Amino acid sequence: MIRTWARRSGTPVCAARARRALVLVLPGLWVLGVLVWEWCTAADGQFLQLLAAAPAIACAGTGRRQCVVLGGLCALLALLPLGTGDPGAHALARIGTCCAVLVVVAASYLTAGRRLRLLRELERTKEVATAAQRVLLRPLPARVDGIVVAADHLAADETATVGGDLYDVVSTRHGVRVVIGDVRGHGIGALGTVAAVLGSFREAAHDEPDLGAVLRRLERALQRHLRERARAEHPASGGGEPDNPLSEEFVTVLLVEIGRDGAVRTLNCGHPWPYRLSRRGALPDAPGEPMPPLGLFPLPADLPVVTCPPLLPGQAIFLHTDGATDARDAHGTFFPLPRALDDTVRSVRDCRPARVVQDLRAALLRHVGGRLSDDVALLVLCNDRWRVPAQADAAPSARGRVRAGRAE
Repeated sequence: MIRTWARRSGTPVCAARARRALVLVLPGLWVLGVLVWEWCTAADGQFLQLLAAAPAIACAGTGRRQCVVLGGLCALLALLPLGTGDPGAHALARIGTCCAVLVVVAASYLTAGRRLRLLRELERTKEVATAAQRVLLRPLPARVDGIVVAADHLAADETATVGGDLYDVVSTRHGVRVVIGDVRGHGIGALGTVAAVLGSFREAAHDEPDLGAVLRRLERALQRHLRERARAEHPASGGGEPDNPLSEEFVTVLLVEIGRDGAVRTLNCGHPWPYRLSRRGALPDAPGEPMPPLGLFPLPADLPVVTCPPLLPGQAIFLHTDGATDARDAHGTFFPLPRALDDTVRSVRDCRPARVVQDLRAALLRHVGGRLSDDVALLVLCNDRWRVPAQADAAPSARGRVRAGRAE
């Protein structure tokens, strides 16, 4: 309730009320101006025809009730002889003006009703889409098995909260497993591929003890999704294998596994390597050449699982999609990601990944002027496991003190 009150009493709400008040006053000012003009001139009702615009303004800015009330008032005023000439003159013109005002009221009333229905339908559609997108790219927990996690996603499509980028972090008996990827393309059209890859990862990460087996599950899920999509788009192929027009569809994937001892193992399929964040700054972890993206070529028989330096307590790794490095400003200058990461190292010292993501998001949006050409995913994982043993050691000592007190 407090949060709702704060939102209602905030600046955006006050601004909206000010706009509604202004729109409500404009029709009245219009009617007053027409009446004053008619009263002070000998136009004999000619300017009263302008009263027909007032109901339209009221319907466009406020609502149908104001439109009807103001329209009825304008229709009555159109019948009054307000000019300085003969009151009986131009009676037919006044009656015609009154009828015109009533027609405008009826048309504006129906148009405003349709507009309100469309707005309600649009709001419901947005709510359903937002709920579905949050289930697909679900919010990550703040802490996963001693690893502090923070993530953010910026969609290039203004109508979507998710697009072609994907990420997830799960805690398994094999360690903390992370996936981040980038589907070819962006926006709503890439959601099906994102759902297929993420759904497969969320199952395989728990089932498969080997990181390479997880990647092979992702490849099979992607191939199955592309085949089904090709059949749906080309039903003439029947039940056989269609001439796949989606052969150029691919997904870049980076799998990361963080063991209980901080050991880091990765598998990279065409994705940018992560950065290691520590007191020394941001250093890229690029232990080798990545494999091709999933979907372009079959995976090799032997998957090169790369062992990276261990993630020590207080250190963090930063994962991202290529939308962060490919972002350009108005002059065509790429976003300086390493320099921006160096500026956020002070937040890593206290193991605050959320601050790192927040600063990077703000710097990226400033660089591009608020307009992105591609989706961007940012993910930071900080090893905060050094606090857990301290708490575990403190508990037995506290229990020992209690037992000693009871013995006395």
